[in-house]
Amino acid sequence: MALHVGRRFKRVLIEGAGWLLVLLGIAALVLPGPGLLALFAGLALLATQYEWAEKRLEPVKRQALRTAADSVASWPRILMSALGVAGLVAVGITWGLRADAPSWWPLSDSLWLPGGWGTGISLIVSAAIAAGMIIYSYLNFREIREEEAEGDDVQATSATEG
Repeated sequence: MALHVGRRFKRVLIEGAGWLLVLLGIAALVLPGPGLLALFAGLALLATQYEWAEKRLEPVKRQALRTAADSVASWPRILMSALGVAGLVAVGITWGLRADAPSWWPLSDSLWLPGGWGTGISLIVSAAIAAGMIIYSYLNFREIREEEAEGDDVQATSATEG
């Protein structure tokens, strides 16, 4: 009986974590954060319990890898990503320090940057995760993108010559 309860608890824990990651991933598709990565991780957990999740896992994985490769396809993209990380850190620090509300702020001053350092640190941690993902993508996918670009150039040259 204890073994049965342990299995049920494990299943509930895996499913709960899977759904939480899926929801966070969906939110992070439009908010700062690694949306496809969280979505993939959530589906990977759910795929251990459900066949439908296993069927949807591979397309999400391919899209996540393609997005990672695209993010480091050119130096302007890498630079913009790095500036985004720096911006997140700056906003996190500003939020943590709770600068005075500007004169144009229409609501109560107490509603300006609510959350203090809790929110600021979460923004800084998001920036650190994003920086790590940029570095990981650069180290693992930059060469793939360069090879694909060279292959496209060779195919284009062959097509125009032939």
